[in-house]
Parts: sequence; structure tokens; C-alpha cells
Amino acid sequence: MTNQKSFNYQFKVNFNELDFFVNKTNFNAFNNIISDNLNLIFLYGPNKSGKSFLAHIWKKNNYAIQLENNFKIFLDKKSNVLIDNISKYKEEDVFYIVNNCILNKLKILITSNSKINEIDFQFLDLSSRLKTFNYLEINQPNDEMLLTILTKLLIDKQFIINSNDIFEYILRRVDRSYEGIHNIVAKLDILTLEKKRQLTIPLIKEIL
Repeated sequence: MTNQKSFNYQFKVNFNELDFFVNKTNFNAFNNIISDNLNLIFLYGPNKSGKSFLAHIWKKNNYAIQLENNFKIFLDKKSNVLIDNISKYKEEDVFYIVNNCILNKLKILITSNSKINEIDFQFLDLSSRLKTFNYLEINQPNDEMLLTILTKLLIDKQFIINSNDIFEYILRRVDRSYEGIHNIVAKLDILTLEKKRQLTIPLIKEIL
């Protein structure tokens, strides 16, 4: 019997603060961004921690423009700015945008997978500027966050769960990080489709 092919469909996300799960790991970051009292924000969080989701909530609430392949638009336009994943962009461009926001009293939110002190800046003036920002951090996931993410991902993938033991089995063995949870669910999704089997502990053992 041939394996069933799987397809990676991409769906549009409607960034809504009511859809963002808040607990001890991200409460401070969420609260400060939603309260909208800060103009200069540097948001750090591990990969897949939800910082981009939170940043896009901020972007929507502040009518901000996101830096992508559109640097020239910032040369004349005065607008609040989102820079999602600072490592993707030229340091000189980021430095210009940061200075422009400070000069014109605009809001700017910058996200990163690394803490400021962990980034090897070649443009030291940018490092100095960013260290004046309000620093917000999403912490590594606790047990509640891991279970919530795992449950949501399995529901999103429309898994049929016949036993709560499956959750405990996965969480005891998986890399206990945001990225680890996402990776295992992606692998299970492909495996269940290919083998046309429901999600069971024996099937999970094939991966873990």
C-alpha cells in the first residue's frame, strides 16, 4: 500500500489578543504590549514562543508598518514601526529607523530570538540605542504552557485523541521547548497521514 501524501497548507491568521494564551511565562510581555504605554520596545522570546503573534497584535493596535523589503518607504513616511526578527535586516537600516522613531516620537517594536547582550552587533551604535529600549521577555514554557500549546496544536491538526495518556506521554519525552512541541506535532501529523492511523502511543513511539 502506498503512503498518503501530505500537503503543507498555509492559512491566514487573524491576530487577536483574545486568542493569545497568557500565563506566568509571558504575562509581563503581554501586559506591557497591550497596555500600550511604551514607545520603544525590544521583545525577546525563544523560537515559536508567540512573540511574532504578540508583535502583530501590537502592529494592528498601533497602525504600524512592518519592515520587510520596503526600507525606502521609511525614508519619508512617519509611522509606528514593527521589526519582527531583527536578525533578518541590515543593522544600518534598523539604526536609521530607530533614530527616526526616536526623533519623531513614534512607537517601535523590535522582536528577536536572542537577547540584546547575546547579539554580535557589528554596528555598535545600534547596540547602544537598543539598550535604551524597554526590554520585555517571554520565558521558557512551564508545564501549563506546554500542555496548552500541545492541546491547541493537536486540535488545529484535527487529531482524534482517545486517551489523555497521550498528552502525558508526549510531554514526558519531548524536548520541553516551544519549538520542540511544534516539531513533534508536525512529525506526528505527517506520520498519521502517511500511515492512515489514529494518534496512539505506539505510533508516537515511532518518533520519540
